[in-house]
Amino acid sequence: MTATASWRSLRGVEPRRLSEARVQAHYAVQWLARLARAALAPQRDDSHTNLGWDDRLDGFTTHALPNGARLGLRLRDLTLTLASDEPARPECSFKLLDHNDAEAREWLSRSFQASGFDAKSLDSPAPYALPAHGVARGLYYGRPDLPDALSELAAWFANGRTTLEKLRRAILAAGLDAPGPRCWPHHFDLATLTSFPLPEKGGTDYVGAGLSPGDAFYDQPYFYLSIYPTPKRSALPKLPSLGRWRVEEFTGAIVTAKDILASSRPEAETDEFLAAALEAALALRR
Repeated sequence: MTATASWRSLRGVEPRRLSEARVQAHYAVQWLARLARAALAPQRDDSHTNLGWDDRLDGFTTHALPNGARLGLRLRDLTLTLASDEPARPECSFKLLDHNDAEAREWLSRSFQASGFDAKSLDSPAPYALPAHGVARGLYYGRPDLPDALSELAAWFANGRTTLEKLRRAILAAGLDAPGPRCWPHHFDLATLTSFPLPEKGGTDYVGAGLSPGDAFYDQPYFYLSIYPTPKRSALPKLPSLGRWRVEEFTGAIVTAKDILASSRPEAETDEFLAAALEAALALRR
């Protein structure tokens, strides 16, 4: 078995700047989702638009497109990359910083001219709303203090993949299925979902585990392990002190960036917390 990489160092970028980096990156990653919706066969669960984390790129990539290429987004400088597994086809790229979405669309449409791609399909609206931001009104990506915050954001996603792969191995060891963690461009979280068909109950239960870079619930990165259907509060066992149960809006074990950064063993304690949460979730499903 291949060893899992260790966590990258986290410096604790000022929350306001990390939040700004996260929202701009959320908009930037929509170009990958737009292209996937335009070029790939639609799936009922929208999985054709989900994205993989690539450590070499330091960002996300689409599934392989019909022409063999993948569109990627390097997070540390918000650069779109178009690469292929074919050595004869060179990589080309477009840096979103100091540019806007109209210029990104023009670059992407030119990049796909030879493949017969219909650039008009890039203009279809997303089937979900994004956080309000000036980028949506044509403003340029970037600001002077953004690059180090983007690097910190990339570190959170890279660490998220490392930790979620370890958790996934534990789920597989329990005899359950767990797909590799993928980024869903709607919520911009990196996640895996395990389902439990329960014939005796006549339904299916779910446990989802992921890393969110921040959202309306927490304006900071956080790991979660959510449980559905919602168990009774009285049935939720005690968790390691690093995190807590959340019971508003959704039920799940939560550990935030603030808690992790305050730990002397951030990776180990996060792993231990999620392992305990998984054990609790599996016990509740029995």
